[in-house]
Amino acid sequence: MLDRKPALSRRVGQKKQRLSEAERSRSLPDVARTPSPEEPCSGPHTCLGPPATTGPQRSIYFLSPKDHPARLGSEFFDQPGVRLARALLGQVLVRRLADNTELRGRIVETEAYLGPEDEAAHSRGGRQTARNRGMFMKPGTLYVFIIYGMYFCLNVSSQGDGACVLLRALEPLGGLETMQRLRSTLGKGASGRALKDRELCNGPSKLCQALAIDKSFDQRDLATDGAVWMECGPPGPKPAVVAAARVGVSRAGEWAQKPLRFYVRGSPFVSVVDRTAEQMQA
Repeated sequence: MLDRKPALSRRVGQKKQRLSEAERSRSLPDVARTPSPEEPCSGPHTCLGPPATTGPQRSIYFLSPKDHPARLGSEFFDQPGVRLARALLGQVLVRRLADNTELRGRIVETEAYLGPEDEAAHSRGGRQTARNRGMFMKPGTLYVFIIYGMYFCLNVSSQGDGACVLLRALEPLGGLETMQRLRSTLGKGASGRALKDRELCNGPSKLCQALAIDKSFDQRDLATDGAVWMECGPPGPKPAVVAAARVGVSRAGEWAQKPLRFYVRGSPFVSVVDRTAEQMQA
């Protein structure tokens, strides 16, 4: 007759081992389960974050202007006119329309107007009226005026009473189709042909048409407004700048020839190129 005790002993030992392993497995964390929101992302749990939404994502450009990381603040505009006119070259002007379409253009041409002493400025002699009040407001305030009874021009106030910078030309960056439509709709006597990109904003009134800027923007603050603001231009080397006489101020005496217009050398988006000034500054 066979001795069955060793076999029985082995079966009892195996059963105890299985029970022991099962007990240990219940005490270990479940690596496959999803951690609760209160659990930290550490240990064996892999935090995948919230599920991706299937709807359209909100661009950073549709955040409120206060939260926009690239927006230029009041301190940027708080500098003398000539310095601001140069500093604005390369920065990006942004216009948000009512339907949230955003139009963008890089500034490539400016003119500085230096206040009461400047015979070409609307504030010459210290005159201050309801029309030019924006020139006397804090730096970064918009001054919009009308020429020929139908066209608008956009200026930004700088340091100094009655001093400002005229934006003369932009390089269109975004929303070009909308700019085309606005130019054809708002442009008086338009030929009906499709404008080239370089023709959309190559003049102070043209850029106002392309960005739908009118007198209602007068005295707005670029640092806080929700429909128009400025952003830092893309990083890179500073462009070569040409200093030339301003355009359309021939009656301003000696001030007519002062080199207070600044533009990016070689840019095809500039309104008027001064070859003589470029040769002298080569």
